[in-house]
Amino acid sequence: MKKALIASASFALIASLSAQAETVRFGIDLNYPPFSKQGADGKPQGFDIDMAYALCKQMKVTCQIVPQDWDGLIPALNANKFDAIISSMQITPERQKAVDFTGKYYNIASRLVAKDGTKVDAASFKGKKIGVLRASTQEKFAKDFWGKNGATIVPYAKSPESFLDLKSGRVDAVFVDGAVGEGEFLKTPQGKGYAFVGPNYSDVKYFGLGAGIAVKKGNKALLDRLNKAIEAVRKDGSYKKVEEKYFSFDVYGG
Repeated sequence: MKKALIASASFALIASLSAQAETVRFGIDLNYPPFSKQGADGKPQGFDIDMAYALCKQMKVTCQIVPQDWDGLIPALNANKFDAIISSMQITPERQKAVDFTGKYYNIASRLVAKDGTKVDAASFKGKKIGVLRASTQEKFAKDFWGKNGATIVPYAKSPESFLDLKSGRVDAVFVDGAVGEGEFLKTPQGKGYAFVGPNYSDVKYFGLGAGIAVKKGNKALLDRLNKAIEAVRKDGSYKKVEEKYFSFDVYGG
């Protein structure tokens, strides 16, 4: 009887550990619609959220979403608060020093949003203000391109706050992922009179090769599983189904 109880307890412990091992925790900043936000019901929603669940389904694991402010994502990953980051994080050489990335799961150019008709070149915003998401690739590019030519670059913890300040005149432009600028501002009533101005910005030096999923350095097992899952959802139509829910164009890129 004692042996049976020990065996039963051991089996339960192993089963419990196994179940825990089959939960993948994704860190996501919930302030980046349409990729991620907190819905009216309090639940996370958006392209990144749905992609996380699609990938978990492919890997046959339980998916857990862990909210985390943008500038704390990499430190929290490296502190084991979650297993991976799926939060529209561009794959850049600087970030690759701190984390390992999958291949891209989307690639959209960055755009400048300002009053319709605004002329854009390196010196266009001398003495003016440009809003960006704090610690983003857009912030680094804006500082190097417009900041060095007299513009003030204003970082925001949450992208929606930058659009509020653009509308109120506290900043003169917002530099953001094109899909965010279109879906969360230009296509809304608040975006009337505003437009994308200037060209697409996709310099690999700043914006990398697209958005990837980040894991801790050396976590090759999870990295390989995620790469295989991305490939699988691209092939079986799951990716397209998620994409069409949020966008009217191909976000994966060439």
